[in-house]
Parts: sequence; C-alpha cells; structure tokens
Amino acid sequence: MTSGTTCSHLDQISVTALPAQIAGCEECLKIGSSWVHLRMCMTCGKIGCCDSSPNRHASRHAREVGHPLMRSAEPGEDWAWCFLDEVAFVAPERQGEPR
Repeated sequence: MTSGTTCSHLDQISVTALPAQIAGCEECLKIGSSWVHLRMCMTCGKIGCCDSSPNRHASRHAREVGHPLMRSAEPGEDWAWCFLDEVAFVAPERQGEPR
C-alpha cells in the first residue's frame, strides 16, 4: 500500500514487529475507556487507539511526542501511516521478528 508520495521519516523507524500480546490501548486501559482499533508507534512501540476511537491516543501521541509513524496493530494488517507526510505504506518487518 503506497500512494504517489513517499514518507520522509522512515529513518525514525525503531520498532517494526508487534508485541506477541497486546492488552489494548495503553492510555485507555489507564482511564477505563474503550477503543475501536489499535495502532503501534514505530518509534517507541507505544500502543494507542485509532482516530475512530473516542480518545484518539495514537495520533495524540504522535503530536505530543513527535513520533510521526504508526502501524496498525490489528491482526492480519500490515499497513503503516506517517502523520506528517500523510502517506500510507506497508510496515516493514525486521528479519527474524515474528509479527
């Protein structure tokens, strides 16, 4: 999945593989809220909720901390998004790391 635009922040990818188990949106769990879909920050690995969720923790994290890249943390999905360049791409995997 790509558009005609290229992400200029790929050098900020530190985390590509999803954790083996994900309890949910880290911030929603703290406040007792719900989420629709989960996203993972590709800079630090933080799990947040999507923009269809009430609290939009993934995009809030991107704005507040300056980590522009996130990927879907939903089973079977491999897409990623750059909030700054507004471009989608296939999330890269590191050799030997399970999805």
